[in-house]
Amino acid sequence: MGKAVAFLVALIAGVVVVGWVASAVLGNALFYLIVGALVVGGGLYLYNKAKKSIAPGTRNQRRIEAAAKTYRMRNR
Repeated sequence: MGKAVAFLVALIAGVVVVGWVASAVLGNALFYLIVGALVVGGGLYLYNKAKKSIAPGTRNQRRIEAAAKTYRMRNR
C-alpha cells in the first residue's frame, strides 16, 4: 500500500512539474495538449492493466467465474 501511495504522489508531482515547465516555456495551448496526452496515456495504461488482470486463466478470472457459477446454482 505504501508503494502505491508513493507512486501516486510521484506521478502527480511529475504531471505538475511537466505542466509548469510546458506552461512557462511553450505557452498555454501546448500545455493543455501535453497534459491531455498524459491523461489519455494514463487512462490507456490503467485500462490495459485492468484488462490483463481479468484475462482468461488468471486468478481473478477464475474467482469471478466461480462466484458466477455459485450464484447461478443458488438461484435456480
